Amino acid sequence: MSIELDEIELKKLLHGLYERHGYDYTEYALSSIKRRVLHFMQLRKIGSLELLEKKIGKNEIIFEEFVQEISVTVTEMFRDPLFYKSIRENVLRRLATYPVIRIWIAGCATGEEAYSIAILLKEEGLLERSVIYATDINQKSLNKAREGIYGMEHMQSYTRNYMLAGGERAFSEYYTAKYNSVLFEKSLRKNIVFSVHNLSTDRSFNEFQLIICRNVMIYFNQQLQNKVFDLFNKSLCNFGFMALGNKESLLFYDNKKHFEEIDRKEKIYMKIN
Repeated sequence: MSIELDEIELKKLLHGLYERHGYDYTEYALSSIKRRVLHFMQLRKIGSLELLEKKIGKNEIIFEEFVQEISVTVTEMFRDPLFYKSIRENVLRRLATYPVIRIWIAGCATGEEAYSIAILLKEEGLLERSVIYATDINQKSLNKAREGIYGMEHMQSYTRNYMLAGGERAFSEYYTAKYNSVLFEKSLRKNIVFSVHNLSTDRSFNEFQLIICRNVMIYFNQQLQNKVFDLFNKSLCNFGFMALGNKESLLFYDNKKHFEEIDRKEKIYMKIN
């Protein structure tokens, strides 16, 4: 099914999505959004943006599926293990001096990254005095994250990632297996607060010692990237850390002078003023 998308019409659709439902994708990179919208339309044999707008306006299930499609929800536990190893060695051991550790995971998707960080904190003896705020624009993804239930088929690769990240225990200690799923233990979940936050429009809601935001900025245009980096800058305490992972950096951030590079490869920075 061949579909041509007019960019002006696509922008109108995105503005309507924001005005009516509060989901703001207007400053996402247009090429990325276009690709995802096209994929959604082709799968469901929707031939035009006009028809798509009618369907998501009338059918709540299709609307939720559409939001899920254009949101960034690809994730896994201990994804890019060397990133987590660096967080353990270069960040958490420095944060151990704080009486309360506040961490923000922005764009947490279905929660695998939040549980991964909780495991690191537990192994460093820091989880009991830490609060992890895991936020995302997508409510459906957050609901899955709160459950802490994942498919058994992923556990082999997650275990491998965990070991490469410097894991200190048997990974299976952290979950209970039942049928084809696993449930991560309550001691990990009780220190995680999952909530909706829109990086495009919402403000800072606390002061943090560590902000993690990976594989999110690549979907934003340059203007929105700067806006979000300013938000993170305001949300970090002095000598707090911002961790972006190896796919993103502060290279084009207008106020990068406020940060010192801690890990060049994994793009981990410390706020210096």
